[in-house]
Amino acid sequence: MAPAKKSGEKKKGRSAINEVVTQEYTRAIHKIHGVGFKKWVPRALKEIHKFAMKEMGTPDVCIDTCLNKAVWEKGIRNVPYHIHVHLSR
Repeated sequence: MAPAKKSGEKKKGRSAINEVVTQEYTRAIHKIHGVGFKKWVPRALKEIHKFAMKEMGTPDVCIDTCLNKAVWEKGIRNVPYHIHVHLSR
């Protein structure tokens, strides 16, 4: 007869964080509300950073210089309406 499982015992398995995952997303970053014009691009970068942390499940997120330049392309007040983001873990 097999021994009974304890109620607090967890099943051991593989962690999903260790798998290599690459996803492509389109983010609407022009709809940032509640912040002044002069803070739109810094807030957009923070929102992209927060989204990447949530989707990839890791606190270690680096924003590439190409993405940074694409967001800053129109200046601090005029952020792009949509931006394509490639996330990889």
